[in-house]
Amino acid sequence: MATVGDQASLAFQARRLYTEELVKGLPALLATVAAWAVAPERVAAVATDPGIVGRLRDTAIALKAHGVAWHDGMVAALQEALRHGASASRTGDPGTTTKKLSLVDDETIEREIVTSRLALAIIDRAGSEFNDLRTRVALLERREELDPHDLLRTHVLARFVLQAWADAGLDDSAARDMQPVLHEEFGILVQEAYHEANRWLVSQRVLPDIDLRPLIRRSRGGVTTGYAGLVQDETRLMTRSGGGAGGDDHSHAGGEAMAVMSRLNRMIERQVPAFADTARAGQQRTVSPGLADAIGQAQQGMQRRIERHDAGSATATISPALLEELNLRKQALKRAAETPVERATIEIVALLFQSILTEERIPSAVRVWFARLQMPVLRVAVGEPDFFATVDHPARRLIDRMGACVMGFDASASAVGDALEGEIKRVVQVVEAYPDTGRRVFQTVLTEFERFLENYFKSENAATKRGVSLAQQVEQRETLAIQYTIELRKMLNEVPVQEGVRQFLFQVWADVLAMSAVRHGAQAEATKAMRKAATDLIWSAGAKVSREERAEVIRRLPPLLKQLRDGMESAGVPVATRDEHVRSLNDSLAAAFSAKAAAIPAERFEELRERLEALEELLPDASDVQLDQTLMLDISGDDSRDLEVVGEGGSMPTPAMLSWARELQVGSWYMLEYKDRNEGVQLAWQGMRRHLSLFVTASGRCLLFEQHRLASYLQAGLLLPAQDEALTVRATRTALAKLDVDPSRLLN
Repeated sequence: MATVGDQASLAFQARRLYTEELVKGLPALLATVAAWAVAPERVAAVATDPGIVGRLRDTAIALKAHGVAWHDGMVAALQEALRHGASASRTGDPGTTTKKLSLVDDETIEREIVTSRLALAIIDRAGSEFNDLRTRVALLERREELDPHDLLRTHVLARFVLQAWADAGLDDSAARDMQPVLHEEFGILVQEAYHEANRWLVSQRVLPDIDLRPLIRRSRGGVTTGYAGLVQDETRLMTRSGGGAGGDDHSHAGGEAMAVMSRLNRMIERQVPAFADTARAGQQRTVSPGLADAIGQAQQGMQRRIERHDAGSATATISPALLEELNLRKQALKRAAETPVERATIEIVALLFQSILTEERIPSAVRVWFARLQMPVLRVAVGEPDFFATVDHPARRLIDRMGACVMGFDASASAVGDALEGEIKRVVQVVEAYPDTGRRVFQTVLTEFERFLENYFKSENAATKRGVSLAQQVEQRETLAIQYTIELRKMLNEVPVQEGVRQFLFQVWADVLAMSAVRHGAQAEATKAMRKAATDLIWSAGAKVSREERAEVIRRLPPLLKQLRDGMESAGVPVATRDEHVRSLNDSLAAAFSAKAAAIPAERFEELRERLEALEELLPDASDVQLDQTLMLDISGDDSRDLEVVGEGGSMPTPAMLSWARELQVGSWYMLEYKDRNEGVQLAWQGMRRHLSLFVTASGRCLLFEQHRLASYLQAGLLLPAQDEALTVRATRTALAKLDVDPSRLLN
């Protein structure tokens, strides 16, 4: 077994390899960043801001002049950090240079925001590799967790990158403009560096198969408690050796959320040991009277502040002054708190909302209403510690659902629509009005918000209600077609009907009946006429041995064929296909004339006629119908301009992908790659048992997916969530990044 010294040496070698991989990849990264600023397709993608094209051009020129200095600064910082061992140099870290409160200039704050975003983007890309690497290194160094300033942590590298950028004379605003390429390229580079370090450690037989079960602690009763209960979910996540396509990616995203919550709870417990004792799900905390009063006063103050200055105005925004006021209120609340647990809770909720309120993808007018949720959420978090133990707490779910519905809009827009913004406003005001009901009021308004969304896209959203109406018609038509087919098969199971006629009724006429029922109603005269045509066709196809019967067939045939043609035309059957069906039916009717067809007994035919007339009363339960992709039909005529049925693309989905397709939530935004276009789409409607799903683009294009096709697009990565994680999970990551820098802020 390796000695302690050998293990420490392995940990150092892993950090050295990680650093060398970063340094080796920096020149190519710089070249990509410089090329991005002048690439025509990139400029076009961001040219919605009239001034950005010129700024990017200036940045490209600046990179030519100062790129070497930026590179050298990053390399020097990495090498200096490596020489210091496990913990990177803290020089220039605003979170640790002083313990006294002081004013920080706007430039520093802005750089910290950009730094945090870069760190989060990197960890989003390289999270799995980082989890594996930090577990191996922590084992070698016999520690529970890496130091907050460890060289391997992404926020350390992000600070080096942005500090070197500023030291090289490059403009901070240019770093904001370049965020897309910086996030992408550093994410790829760090992921590869983590991977190489992990690969080398595995070659040295350091945890080839990661298993954290020995680290799970249990209470005397055998029940996993506090944050340790969440480690089980994180263990399942971290034992996986990466992502891969398909269901693993979906389960990985579910596990990542729990892993983030687990890390938060571990962080809190290290600083506030008493927190773990009260963190069991379902256990209530008694809020100190002074803090309860202070929260109520802060809530009223925020209401007055926002109503007086921001809410309802065309320029509603989360201003620096408002953020500063929130910070001052946080300090006042901490002074009113009586326990370390309460002070830690106040700090974490403040960090969560600081992230939410500075999230640029949320339109400014909506962020104002999120600001008013901070105090009600704090009240719940102080009294219900499972707010920090599960992603399913209704307060979290409400914030995530509202965020998911608005984060696909143009963030520069002042509003997301009167109805949606009005509902968010109503939800917040209801929560504020019932301060003592906690979880119950959040669950109630969450349910109401879900109901609102269902009606909103159907009735109130001009861009979606036409598409939703058509999608409902498609679902109704397909469902009825299957129901009619099932019932017709049962009716004709023992009736001697020529095979060509039988297949025409099952494959064609059932859909004609369905289309007529959708358009005119099941009991409309037009639909009754279609049912009678089916009866006449069955009768005509039976054996005709007498002269009178043959004469009757000849008399009925022209209007019957016309009705069949008209019915097929109404269902969108192409002309050539209609002609083919008619030719086939003529052959069947000719067989009846030659007495080659079987005769249908009169009493059996009369029974069949009566059942066809009452067809709708006999249909199977619609909830039992499984729509099949092969039965999806395009809308004909003018409707095709308003609704497109997606019938191709994707890859064979796994059961996990089918499950994911059923879990998508109405209102959420996605990026869809379809017919050489990549654009944002919003899920506007789902049918019975979620067999059909309707997505709408910002321009109003409506795209309808059958469940299997939807799963295949998810499987192939052609449909991706616009937000890779929920709003509160991302906010928790940001809070963790800040707590890593200065854990003492929990209690200060």
